[in-house]
Amino acid sequence: MTRFTLNGVEVSSASHPLTRLLDVLRDELRDLSLKEGCGEGECGACSVLLDGRLANACLLPLGRADGCTVVTMAGVRETPRGKALVEAFAREGAVQCGFCTPGLVMAAEALLSADPAPDGEAIRAGLSGNLCRCTGYEAVVRAVAAAAREGRGRW
Repeated sequence: MTRFTLNGVEVSSASHPLTRLLDVLRDELRDLSLKEGCGEGECGACSVLLDGRLANACLLPLGRADGCTVVTMAGVRETPRGKALVEAFAREGAVQCGFCTPGLVMAAEALLSADPAPDGEAIRAGLSGNLCRCTGYEAVVRAVAAAAREGRGRW
């Protein structure tokens, strides 16, 4: 039995420890806020925070989460920081089809937690593990910069 905290709630899974964390989160625990884009850790659509560090759930075996804290977009969007990020993404036009948005928001949350006042270069580096086919990234960079400016003291 694998036990971990998911978005502040203690959960457990009897799935095999080598089952992908992504599959357990989506199929068993019904957290549909993260997506499977590539299944190879290249696109970032399945990004989660594992003990505060950004990770691709498609590459993580369930057993790696045992005893850990896992946060997904479903957990982040309920926080003041997450709400600030979501609002900035919407306001700056950083959301089009929306498939990549959860991963981008998770990457932004991880970045701003480590660097509450990043410059454009740091924002681009922090988002470099995420692919978006619609926005062209400039709107995403503006959104993260706006959230950082407006959210001073939150991160």
